[in-house]
This record gives sequence, structure tokens and C-alpha cells, in this order.
Amino acid sequence: MNKVIALIPARSGSKRIPNKNIKELHGHPLIAYTIKAALNSKIFSRVIVSTDSEEIRDIALRYGAQAPFLRPKDMASDTASDIEWVSHALGELGDDLTDCFSILRPTSPFRQPETIQRAWKKFLEHPNYDSLRAIEKVSQHPGKMWRQEGDYIKPLMENPDKNDTPWHSKQYHALPEVYVQNASLEIAWTKVPLEHGTIAGEKIVPFFTEGYEGFDINKFEDWIIAEYLINNNLAQLPSIK
Repeated sequence: MNKVIALIPARSGSKRIPNKNIKELHGHPLIAYTIKAALNSKIFSRVIVSTDSEEIRDIALRYGAQAPFLRPKDMASDTASDIEWVSHALGELGDDLTDCFSILRPTSPFRQPETIQRAWKKFLEHPNYDSLRAIEKVSQHPGKMWRQEGDYIKPLMENPDKNDTPWHSKQYHALPEVYVQNASLEIAWTKVPLEHGTIAGEKIVPFFTEGYEGFDINKFEDWIIAEYLINNNLAQLPSIK
């Protein structure tokens, strides 16, 4: 039986939405929905919040998570990399060794316990892979994106078949399928950060989120959309009791 822990990153100092992780959404702090989804999935031996804030720590404890340490401030800036705080968290656990860890970001409130269970099952089906990452089909295809070179613009991605229509002039459904990662979840073997110096490694299992499971709140407009989805019963939040 593999032992797996949940790591929920919740730094203070969000700029686009002040105090985003603890801002109230439908009666509870945003982070509460991720904590409850993790706890109710029954997957994890521990659900741990990594934060630099005493206030966030207190809220995390109130909703059932653990927060046995505070993250150093230099690992809580808007330029700090994931590998920094993940390595710090795993190091702080010391002798409480774990086989795997899952990153569950608070900005994905529509992720359900069943989402986590589905992802965990898929991860276990590929034991020789380094990690699993949530992805979804892009809404804006990179084949229609451009980069500037001097006074000109050039396609970001070229159609390798020079005799065919350039990708920027094709309909979306005629373009090759491309996926973008979302913030819903990641799972990796604990050895991956040590051996690769990254949270993902090299061999990554794709996990395709469904519906609004991967919806990510990063800016104010996202918050408005989330409220609209909830108020119109278009998306469901994890149960909080």
C-alpha cells in the first residue's frame, strides 16, 4: 500500500485578488473546498497546508487540514518555484516518510473528491512513470499565436507540412490537438524531486479533467465566473459539513 500525502500551497500576498486563498466563496474560504475535497477523497494519510501565514494556518486547521510548519518568506514570493516549497515541505516531514505526494492548489474549487480518486487510480496504473498532471484541451490554440521579431510578426508554431495551409489560417477543429495544464492536481513519487530536481520528472501521465474540475481562479474575472457557475448550478463545490 503506497502512502500518499496532500500538499496544499497557500501563500499570502496574492496581488490580483488580495488574500485570494482565504477570500470567502459561497460561505467559506476558498482554501476550504480543496481541504475538504482532499479529506473526503480518503486517499491521503495527511492533508498538509504549506503557507507563510499564521492566519491561513489557523483557517486550514479549522477546516481539518494540518499545518505543522510555516513556509519561509523567500519561498512564498510570486517568483518562487514549486520545487522550492515542495522540497521544504518534504524536508520538514522528516521521518514521516511518504511514497507519493499530490499538489492540490486552492484556486481550483470545483475539484471533487471523486476527481482525486480518479487521478490516483490512473497514477497507480502507471507505476513506472514519474508523475501525473491534470490537463485540458486548449481554448486558444498556439497554432494561432504570434511572436514579434523586429517590425514583423511570425507564427509561434509553424505547420510542418509546408505544402499545406498554415495553421493560423485553419479552423480550430482542423488543428492538431494540444493540451494545457491546469491547477487541479499533480501527483508524483516523493523520489522525483530528489532525483530530477523538479516536481514532475520526465515521464508524465496525462490526467484529463472533466467539466469544471480544472477551473482555476487567478484573476478577478475568474472569481466572478465562479460565482456565476455556482449561483446557476452549473458547477458544484465539494461538500463542507
